Amino acid sequence: MSGPKPRSDILAITPYVPGKARAKGFAHPIKLSANENPLGASPAAKAAYRATSDELHLYPDARASRLREAIAAKFTLSPDRLIFGCGSDEIFSLACTTLIEPGDNIVQPEYGFAAWAIAARAAGASVRSASERGYTADVDAILAAVDAYTRIVFIANPANPTGTCLRFEEIRRLYQNLRSDVLLLLDEAYAEFVGGFPGFESGLSLARGAANILVTRTFSKAYGLAGLRVGWAYGAQDLILAMDRIRQPFNVSRPAEAAAVAALSDDPFLVQSLAHVERWRPRYAKCLRSVGFKPIASATNFITFEIPAASGWTAASFEAHLAEKGVLVRNLSNYGLPNCLRITIGSDEESRAAFASFAIG
Repeated sequence: MSGPKPRSDILAITPYVPGKARAKGFAHPIKLSANENPLGASPAAKAAYRATSDELHLYPDARASRLREAIAAKFTLSPDRLIFGCGSDEIFSLACTTLIEPGDNIVQPEYGFAAWAIAARAAGASVRSASERGYTADVDAILAAVDAYTRIVFIANPANPTGTCLRFEEIRRLYQNLRSDVLLLLDEAYAEFVGGFPGFESGLSLARGAANILVTRTFSKAYGLAGLRVGWAYGAQDLILAMDRIRQPFNVSRPAEAAAVAALSDDPFLVQSLAHVERWRPRYAKCLRSVGFKPIASATNFITFEIPAASGWTAASFEAHLAEKGVLVRNLSNYGLPNCLRITIGSDEESRAAFASFAIG
């Protein structure tokens, strides 16, 4: 049966691959594949979510006004320069659709987050990837990849899927050497986890006075609201107004907005979540080294690690070994990292069980 024919460039896009959630033989596997908050969500956010149950017949506030004011106050931002999305992913798509014409391109680091390329290709752009050094974005390589047709440079700090982080001086150098008509889209989904990383600073400080920077954040990671899909971005007002023209008007639900507002004000839960990651992250790295693997230094709530051939394992075989024990991690072959896996910092119980599953000698 014939029907409408999709665009050929759409059919050429590789779909996003989420972290696995099921393991054969386990009703409730230990899911360390999606960088979710192992402590769950803020109790205040849960209560705010439940409190909206009598409002489900009402449309959301199209401008997410309460959340807009709360974010503006917390981060000292202009509320009119904020935009909201169904997670950061929708904002990537809005930026690409707004700025890209067929024949344009985006530039990203070699191991860029998969959703960027999907958004760019859907808008008709090609993707140029700049080589990294030691799994870390290389500003000089990114700048060298920019050409007359580049419209957006994507970079995450800290990075996903590698977990590495750049000093702010490198982000500033990247911005200062871009043409004014090229947008620097700085994905800060994991910024809360950086802690004491030397030289880190949020790109929000640059975006306050720049016409070509868009900084994206999310409530999915540190705030534990991955299931509600709330992302936000801050940029120049002209860009935000243009993106808002094509944003779906009710893309943040009433329960999601209420939960996000509450989560933003629950500092004790955020501190607890970050302290948990700080406590366990070095233990994960130590465990990985103890079995002959090579963890990459991480500034996030996950660790990506190499599996050397000398270990007797491949990434696929070790992933399967863990799945047989009910532990799910992220295979990174679709990122061009066929010898690496990524593991999320789990709860205390999940972490101990994961470590036990690493006993392979």
